[in-house]
Amino acid sequence: MAKSDFYETLGVERGASDDELKKAYRKLAMKLHPDRNPGDKNAEAKFKDVNEAYDILKDGEKRAAYDRFGHAAFEGGGPFGGGAGGPGGGAGAGGFEFGAGFADIFDEMFGDFVGGGGRRGQEQASRGNDLRYNLEIDLQQAFEGKKTTIRVPASVTCEECDGSGAEGGSKPATCGGCQGRGRVRATQGFFTIERTCPTCNGAGQVIQNPCRACQGAGRTHRERTLSVTIPAGVDDGTRIRLTGEGEAGLRGAAPGDLYIFITVAPHPFFQRDGTNVYCRVPIPMTTAALGGSIEVPTVEGTRARVNVPAGTQSGAQFRLRGKGMSVLRSKSRGDMYIEAAIETPRNLSKKQQEILREFEETGGKNNNPESEGFFSKVKELWEDLKD
Repeated sequence: MAKSDFYETLGVERGASDDELKKAYRKLAMKLHPDRNPGDKNAEAKFKDVNEAYDILKDGEKRAAYDRFGHAAFEGGGPFGGGAGGPGGGAGAGGFEFGAGFADIFDEMFGDFVGGGGRRGQEQASRGNDLRYNLEIDLQQAFEGKKTTIRVPASVTCEECDGSGAEGGSKPATCGGCQGRGRVRATQGFFTIERTCPTCNGAGQVIQNPCRACQGAGRTHRERTLSVTIPAGVDDGTRIRLTGEGEAGLRGAAPGDLYIFITVAPHPFFQRDGTNVYCRVPIPMTTAALGGSIEVPTVEGTRARVNVPAGTQSGAQFRLRGKGMSVLRSKSRGDMYIEAAIETPRNLSKKQQEILREFEETGGKNNNPESEGFFSKVKELWEDLKD
């Protein structure tokens, strides 16, 4: 069966650049990879054809031979044929093997799961660690917002070597083991395996004359003072990210981030539920019975007047619109709810007791509708039980 044209297999023109070839190969390999098409023999065959085509065309000499002789260049009599002494000996173009092209696409598809490959893995490995800082504020600070300073112990860029890790203005040298890639490849049978370079630990460079202040790490440990703005409306558990304020990376690599986790301390009067605030207020029995008004505190530190209608019962709620918490990244506010807790008087004088007894004796049936209704139902229940 005649082989397909390699350019047609990759879907590119004959004059395609190396970048166009690589882009087309990656797109097809991602689409046809066996892990994405389990059990699909047709996709597996096309995947092998794509790898074979890219393995030839990515090599300048092989591509020139293919452009001149076509597939014959890689057959027995061609310049890249499979003879024992020819450049194409061994598996040859027709024998499918995973070369550098497959390693690139493998990195792209699975690098995030196995630590990354190539430059991406190198950058991820040397990036500074993220840090966490726990900050406690009170409810009023959460309502108003706050500007504060925090002290964070962390690794920072070494001032002596400016983060390079090299002493006296010298520069790190390119690693000879990986030629600066930070990764080395080794063929193991059917696969080409890529791993972190053991010589430079993935940095791509080696320090021949390490800085004395940081021992070649490019960073030192000290405490930093940072200014932090806490926005109005933050809630318990809010996370604030300060990009680049984490630990410095190794030898000039990107720093990590600092995450500030907010804890809002309990308040003696207010309970928060999202943007709303609740306050349980004791109300004298006489005020609840006769009606009146009371003054209550608000979360911003002011006072608000609440009208209590006559006959108010415990548990009744009064809503104060716009008196709750600030809404994060907004100028609006939640509401405040006042819950009435009717207080029974204690330590009554004899005169007060006499007045209450007189009130009880002269009271009508509608003075206590809830208790009268309750006990009426209980009485009916007991009568039904006796029968």
